[in-house]
Parts: sequence; C-alpha cells; structure tokens
Amino acid sequence: MFTPDTTQTDYPEDVHIVRHNNQTIFLIGTAHISQKSVDLVEATITQEMPDAVCIELDDKRYDALTQKKRWETLDLKEVIRKKQLATLLINMLMASYQKKLGNKLGVAPGAELIAAARTAKQHDIPILLCDRDVRITLRRAWKSTSFFKKGYLFAALLGSFFDRTEVDEEKLTELKKKDVLEELMDEMGDTLPDVKRVLIDERDVYLAEKIRSCSAEKIVAVVGAGHVGGILKHLNIDNSDKMQEISTIPPVSQVFKILGWSIPLIIIGSIVTIGFKKGASVAGANLLYWVLANGIPSAGGALLAMAHPFTTISAFAAAPVTSLTPVIGAGYVTAFIQVMSCPPVVKEFETVADDMSHLTRWWKNKLLRVFLVFILTGLGSAIGTWIGGYEIVKNLIG
Repeated sequence: MFTPDTTQTDYPEDVHIVRHNNQTIFLIGTAHISQKSVDLVEATITQEMPDAVCIELDDKRYDALTQKKRWETLDLKEVIRKKQLATLLINMLMASYQKKLGNKLGVAPGAELIAAARTAKQHDIPILLCDRDVRITLRRAWKSTSFFKKGYLFAALLGSFFDRTEVDEEKLTELKKKDVLEELMDEMGDTLPDVKRVLIDERDVYLAEKIRSCSAEKIVAVVGAGHVGGILKHLNIDNSDKMQEISTIPPVSQVFKILGWSIPLIIIGSIVTIGFKKGASVAGANLLYWVLANGIPSAGGALLAMAHPFTTISAFAAAPVTSLTPVIGAGYVTAFIQVMSCPPVVKEFETVADDMSHLTRWWKNKLLRVFLVFILTGLGSAIGTWIGGYEIVKNLIG
C-alpha cells in the first residue's frame, strides 16, 4: 500500500510523496498556466534525479506542445473523412481557453509539462506519457452527454472565450493553484456530471494505474492539480481491469441506430404511400418540398458562414440526401467542399487559438470558417428535416 511520507518537509504542499516497499513517488500537482509550477517541476526533477518522469500527456498532446510546425502535418480532409471535426473543434476550444488564461498570466499552457520533459531529457531520465489519448477522452465525453446538454456544453465553452471580464489579482492567484480543466468544471457545476466523470474521474483512474504500474523505484509524476486527490485515492486500488473499458469509445447504442434510420424510412415511406394514395404528382410535390425544406436552410447556413460558392451549392444539393441517411451529415459534406475550395493556410492554424476568442475573426480565419460551415449547414439541414418531415407526414394523414 502506498502511504504518505511526511518526513520530508522541505517541499511545498504541491508535492505529495508516497512510498510502497522500495518505490517512491513524488506526485506534483500543477496549474497548467503557472510559472511557479514550472519552477517547482524543474527543481524537483533536478534535485531527486528519479528513475522515470511520468507526465500528464498523451502522444498527441505531447506532439502538439513540442512541435512548432505541427499544423503542417494536420490533414483536415482526413479529419473530416473520419468524422472527427466536432472532436477537433472541442479540442481547439479547450486549448484556446487555456491559452486565454495563460496570456493573462504570461505563461504558455502546459509549460510545466514541457519543462518536465525537457529537464528529464537533459539528465537522460526516461519519460513516460501517462495520460489517455485525448481523442478517446473527448469522444467519450461527447458520447456520454445527452443531446440537449451537448448544446449547453458547447454554449458554455463558447461563452467563456467571448467573455471580456477582466481577471483581478485574487482570481489570478486562485487560478495559479488550480488546474484549468478543474476550473472549467467548477464553472459548469453539477450541470454536466457525465462530462466531469470522463474528463476528470476516469483520467484519475487511468493516470494512477499508469503511474503505479511503472517499474522504476523513484518516480516524479507531473499532473494537473485537479487530479492529485483522485490519483492518491486510486494508487492503492488495482484498477487494471477497468483500463480496457475506459480506453475505448463506446459504440452507438442500438436505440440510436434505430432512431437514426427511422426518420429516413418514415419520410421515404410517406412519399411512396402518398404516391399510391394521391397520385405521382402529389408525391412529386412532396418530394420537391422535402428538397427545398432541407436545401434552403442548409444553403442559408453556408451563406451565413460566408462559405465558398461551391460550398453553398453543395449545401443545397447535399442536405436533402444526407438527411435521409444517418451515415453522414450535411455539415461534413460542406466542410470537405469548403476545405477543398478555400483551404486554410499555415498562418491561420497558428493564430486560431487567439482568433477563436474574437467573434468576427471566425469569418476571417479560413480554418474557423470551416467550422462555421460545418455547424451552420448542419443546423440548417436539421431544421429542414423537421420542417419537411412534418409537412410530408401531415399530407399523408390529412
């Protein structure tokens, strides 16, 4: 059993020392935007010279923080093909939120994690990336959230970026003591318990299991302050049987699959039935109504996003078809056309974190405009589906 070591009093309260047999873990709780955390991490690793350094990062986030030209390797078309555009957007919103707070404190987000890796490399100490794949974390969080709470989550994230309230010294001091993710979760309160479970609680289990399974005798583990309590709790619990479950994206339930196909079947079935009951001309009129009801709002969304003309045309053409299949939405089709017609340049990838916090720049930055196209055309298609579906069913039973 790992037990706290209270004999070493020369470390601040942010460093938690636990021992088990011949193994010693120095667990450092940091704020991802604090220079104090950077200094503490560097000093602890240099003083203790551990056998391994565990860092709260996965491969993707590590590359994102360390590779200056990481945007050059991002294939937006591949992201869209894999239907991961929503995940990318949320990831970028979170990064922008951290950068916004980091700018107020004069420290880049994740600076202490990079400092841990840099210091370990200087002393030839092995580095272990102990966090869960960020794509799995975000997709599990998204899937665990109900439809209506997805909207609340997205609105809360956007609201935090456009908030121009100045952060006073008291607030800055508080932020330095907390993990940014914990701060965001506190602001959301009890409204999104499933999101907190995935973003915080599951990762506490994952991080603790990765740290406790490390064979090194002396370990320095650098994690966000919001994870310290959970990690200390789970270090003494064998959660190896849970790792596979929390490391996979849960499949879409059969209920949602049935619901996803039920709307297209109802629409198509209704038009066919109208044709038999009222004639081909009436069925054709309902089919035309469906096309217009879907195409016009979706194309309108493209116009609002100031999309390329080809994108607007594709929105009108794709929405009536994609609304009849749950396999792909109009937003993904139009986003792909927008990337092909008006590809973002490297500079816009590099400034996107700052541009996200200014509403007007969403239309000026070509990358953010892709997200606007994705969201607004998809929303227009969804509105058109309900309007068109209601009218067709009403004509069937009327």
